[in-house]
Amino acid sequence: MIQASPAEAHLRLPGDLLATVVGEGDAVLRLIEKGFPRARLVVRGDEVRISGDESTTRLVGQVFEELLVLAREGQPLDEDRVRRVVDLVKAGVPSPAGVFTDTVAVGRGKVVRPKSLNQKRYLDAIRADTVVFAIGPAGTGKTYLAMAVAVEALTTGAVGRIILTRPAVEAGERLGFLPGDVAAKVDPYLRPLYDALYDMLGPEETQRLVERGTIEIAPLAYMRGRTLNDAFVVLDEAQNTSPEQMKMFLTRLGFNTKMVVTGDITQVDLPDGRGSGLRQVRHVLPGIEGMGFVELTSEDVVRHQIVASIIEAYRRYEEGTQGR
Repeated sequence: MIQASPAEAHLRLPGDLLATVVGEGDAVLRLIEKGFPRARLVVRGDEVRISGDESTTRLVGQVFEELLVLAREGQPLDEDRVRRVVDLVKAGVPSPAGVFTDTVAVGRGKVVRPKSLNQKRYLDAIRADTVVFAIGPAGTGKTYLAMAVAVEALTTGAVGRIILTRPAVEAGERLGFLPGDVAAKVDPYLRPLYDALYDMLGPEETQRLVERGTIEIAPLAYMRGRTLNDAFVVLDEAQNTSPEQMKMFLTRLGFNTKMVVTGDITQVDLPDGRGSGLRQVRHVLPGIEGMGFVELTSEDVVRHQIVASIIEAYRRYEEGTQGR
């Protein structure tokens, strides 16, 4: 527990967790100090001494309490994780550790966890709502988390099949000239979904489920005229759907079916003059019970940290050029 004075707090750490929470070469301490420039952290035996003003020492103490929760669960305290905990504590988010301890079981002893507050909100929305729209830039986990919940739903028997679809904009949805069956024709456009399945289930199990029809891979054009029952359906790259295609897709919803629609409205590849169904749907459907909208930002990027900076730089540039 923390014993605080106006300018200093002392935090005693469990011996078995000391090395993890402090970090090799005090790496975790330095990351915390980077987040709180007015704080100074010193280790004495099994105790961390936190110096600074009263508000700073209190917040830093909260960071350590959250890191201890993660360390007790055996989660690594890498640079990204520590930075995100610091940011959540500074933002006043209650129990930041709860964001990172949520789990999605995807088989083979593997679990997937959210890595940001918005990713946690995304998972909560998928669990609570029938149709969820996840809108945000590349690298924010939109597709991967949707696939994780789909796999969990399939392996627990909550649904009988997974249906993956994506608009094949480059081929104009006319794939007949490509060799192979439907899966082979649309394969280049659905490769990110395959990659997620291979990571969670393994290539052999994925192929077996595809061959049995338990996992169905199909271009968006092949959804027309169907009713999708007892399924977890993921529509990826939905910014490249037309308004007509989006309406067609959403009205395929059947009983015991959940839909997740993902896309990045800054990366529309439709021909000039064609509106994006994903952009439109944000204005058409809000307020309908059972539908959830989650916005992810560059702060939720879980790739290399520089990717978030690239996305943010492009956003500022595009906003600036629009005003010219």
